[in-house]
Amino acid sequence: MREITAKELANKLNTGKSVNIIDVREDEEVAQGKIPGAHHIPLGQLPDRLDEIDKNQHYYMVCRSGGRSGRASAFLHDQGYDVTNMAGGMLDWEDDVEK
Repeated sequence: MREITAKELANKLNTGKSVNIIDVREDEEVAQGKIPGAHHIPLGQLPDRLDEIDKNQHYYMVCRSGGRSGRASAFLHDQGYDVTNMAGGMLDWEDDVEK
């Protein structure tokens, strides 16, 4: 599984690169703040919401610590999606968040 650090992902965002981020945390976690522009799909809903994810795009998967997003990355990879897990999750995120 491909991984990226929170700092590397923040650098991509800060240089203006277009990135697709999916946050798989639960609603109450996301309410505390998410990466600006991230699309929220709780992990348990992912199999039923694949129509919201374009197989022709690359996605960065995010959760609290990297575990759930790792499972989401493995699942999506098995379904033919191009994904990278953000290691360390939001615990390692030091940039701005949106609420």
